[in-house]
Amino acid sequence: MAAYLCAVDVGTGSTRAGIFNHTGKLLGRAERPIAMNRSTSGQCEHDSEDIWSAVCEAVREARSAANVDAGDIAGISFDATCSTVFRGKLGDQVSVSDCGNDRWDTIVWLDHRALAEADECTATRHEVLGYVGGVMSPEMATPKLMWVKRHLPQSWARTGRLFDLADFLTHKACGSFARSQCTLTAKWTYLAHEREAWRHDFFAAVGLGDIFEHAGLPERASSVGADLGPLTPTAAEALGLTTTCRVGAGLIDAFAGAIGVIGGRTDIDRHLALIAGTSSCIMAMSAEPRAFAGVWGPYFGAALPGLWLSEGGQSATGALLDHIIRWHGAGGEPDIAMHQRITERIMQLRTLEGLDLAGRLHVLPDFHGNRSPLADPHALGVISGLTLDSSFDSLCRLYWRTAVAIALGLRHVLDALNANGHGIDTLHVTGGHTRNPLLMELYADATGCTVVEPIGGDAVLLGTAMAAAAAAGLYPSLTEACAAMRQEGRARRPNASAQERFDRDYRVFLEMQRQRKAIDALA
Repeated sequence: MAAYLCAVDVGTGSTRAGIFNHTGKLLGRAERPIAMNRSTSGQCEHDSEDIWSAVCEAVREARSAANVDAGDIAGISFDATCSTVFRGKLGDQVSVSDCGNDRWDTIVWLDHRALAEADECTATRHEVLGYVGGVMSPEMATPKLMWVKRHLPQSWARTGRLFDLADFLTHKACGSFARSQCTLTAKWTYLAHEREAWRHDFFAAVGLGDIFEHAGLPERASSVGADLGPLTPTAAEALGLTTTCRVGAGLIDAFAGAIGVIGGRTDIDRHLALIAGTSSCIMAMSAEPRAFAGVWGPYFGAALPGLWLSEGGQSATGALLDHIIRWHGAGGEPDIAMHQRITERIMQLRTLEGLDLAGRLHVLPDFHGNRSPLADPHALGVISGLTLDSSFDSLCRLYWRTAVAIALGLRHVLDALNANGHGIDTLHVTGGHTRNPLLMELYADATGCTVVEPIGGDAVLLGTAMAAAAAAGLYPSLTEACAAMRQEGRARRPNASAQERFDRDYRVFLEMQRQRKAIDALA
């Protein structure tokens, strides 16, 4: 009996594929880069066909690495960033770029071109905002669609199908036009808990009364891991699989990471998933809705059936450390070797100065806005305590204190969650930050929480494999798939001797936020 699963994860700069067995063990993995078009105005686009080609290459290589026969892959599912794909009525690519090249048909999740449109959505005070933390983010679908209709009317006129990227990939795989409850609930103002899930008056209020003519959206979404049908012959050939493989409704990458690390737990209220790479997503689940300003959601059934999910986030974390390296005169290209060199030097400096290293240097890490808990996409970063020192050691000190600021930003989100009904004391971290020893240490010491790092492989891919297992019928439900496939982790407890230092830093962090607000008001 076929009992293997394929999971595909499309991130900001690459796509990854993994082959798992029915117990959640990763047997083979492959990665391929994807193209991105960055304009001088800061807009970012993907080519959805380039992404599909990279997906197919990665799946074929991962299956080869796992040494599993094509016919033994029972299910496949996809997770992806919440990027927005524009297609014509006949499936052709539609440009969302100022250059007009139809190749660039996908607005990347981190593209903030629609800041003004997001503010217009917020100004409506519509009830849908109660399920996105009260403030519309430019990273969500609605403002991006408004921007294209307003600034690229010819592209909007041609658009006949709109997809979140994960839904586009399931469409390419099996031909289904179904949309995931995860993507629609989290990014498209779909109210999954309501009988009338779409609020047509909201779209009319923001100038998108014609959205259903251009988007091809269903009246009801499909739950994560729902069986959408078999691979088409064309997709099966491209992926190196067979038409016996079932396709499961996918999900946003951070949500896949969340079920990969905390899915299947009975005490889920105590656990938080931190999916941390270019940015950081902070996911908490509960049996009842907990709505409050500054945290997205609560989203019903966007990850696990019957549970509500609240999502905090930091829009630039790994990307901020990269930026600090590029920005500083002693920096350069932020590759793995440079991060490692900086980290090693910080460890040496700390043997001399301890946690007081660069103690008068303070950072607010909101260089790309504050997603949570302030919900202010216009927020700016702040650095206090600079000198004329431009040496490599000064870069290391700034890098260290920026890492501290990222951890304090996480603590700020945790405080908001716990003040609104959660009781989180354990963080499960997955993503690129697990390879940064400074961040992993700080996440425990600066928050006071136990930090768990998965040791069974890529947790984002694992969460997507769980969805594939549900679609393939290997388990009766997604919840049971999560319980059966969950992998153990390595726990790190906070260093009690560090508490006083980081409590003091946190007080400074909050004071800097107050001062920034006062300065903005004066300006």
